[in-house]
Amino acid sequence: MTIPVSRPHLDDNDRKCVAETLAASEISGTAGTFIPEFESAFAEYCGVPHGVATTNGTAALHLALATLSIGPEDEILVSTLTNMATFFAVLYQGAKPVPVDVEPDTWNMNPALLESLVTPRTKAILVVHLFGHPVDMDPVLSVARKHNLFVIEDAAEAHGAEYKGKRTGSLGDIGCFSFYANKIITTGEGGMLVTRDKKYADRARNLKSLAYGNENRFMHSDIGFNYRMTNMQAALGCSQLKRIDFSIESKRGIANFYNNALRDIADLQLPVEKPYAKNVYWMFHLVLRGGFKGKRVEVMRELKEKGVETRESFIPYNMQEIFLKKGLTEQDLCPVANDIGQNGFYLPSGPVLSERELVYIATSLKEVLDSVR
Repeated sequence: MTIPVSRPHLDDNDRKCVAETLAASEISGTAGTFIPEFESAFAEYCGVPHGVATTNGTAALHLALATLSIGPEDEILVSTLTNMATFFAVLYQGAKPVPVDVEPDTWNMNPALLESLVTPRTKAILVVHLFGHPVDMDPVLSVARKHNLFVIEDAAEAHGAEYKGKRTGSLGDIGCFSFYANKIITTGEGGMLVTRDKKYADRARNLKSLAYGNENRFMHSDIGFNYRMTNMQAALGCSQLKRIDFSIESKRGIANFYNNALRDIADLQLPVEKPYAKNVYWMFHLVLRGGFKGKRVEVMRELKEKGVETRESFIPYNMQEIFLKKGLTEQDLCPVANDIGQNGFYLPSGPVLSERELVYIATSLKEVLDSVR
């Protein structure tokens, strides 16, 4: 038996919706009704009026920064523990990402560090709702208001997560989502920018489609991008969105099982759910502590031999060799994130895991930890 870290939940209605686009020959990013339907429905789900579909989550982040006219000489405060797509998007605009260390329990950006990192060149704060747990947004927004900064949410892993009753994507100026195959809902690839601000939505919609002119299509209004989601992808997104609550409750049920099964293991840090948060547990992430520290490679290897696939935690920006070699950062800037990046990993967390598989995963992890202690 091999249990992957994640496998998408696809059903007959998903296939039916995609087949409709093929039958109508509406397969591009400029034809068909599913694109505006998906944009509108997903934005409404997030609690905002505007959605702009994109080719992927990275494109959504880049588009958000371009929409806000982030450019060279601007500094963007970014949670260092994230998929590097978050940082790449900042670098695409020629801006300078400034890594921010994380909280030791949520593994999200530590808001207490922001004030000391703000300079006259700071233009925005880019938060990452890591592994499905929302960032503590009130202090982030307080710093942003004080210094007149934009707030962008990277909610690629946090569809439906809530902060004090409000869904991620609705908390800052612009929210960005990914619909990659392992996300809570998927379009294969694909992403979405959501916002309350019509002028941001209009600018993003123009930029994402090569900034074609209004009166003369081929007299372009700006330097645009080809970041269009296809109608086929949007059809799948519309179908997936109808059962997003099922996917989230499945994720939360899996997390509940793991928490109950693993809570008595000493030196194993489990994910949290703060009182202000609804955690959607995109992935069930663990950190090895005490006697297990430094043994991640061995633990993951032995789990793989038992047929349990895992993934190591993200490597923080300030530990990425490519950025260190370019002199863009220093390795010791974010010690909390460094520790998590070196000792964290996550277990299979797909929404269609069976109880038998969950029992096998938990039992296998206990056996492996006993063997390496």
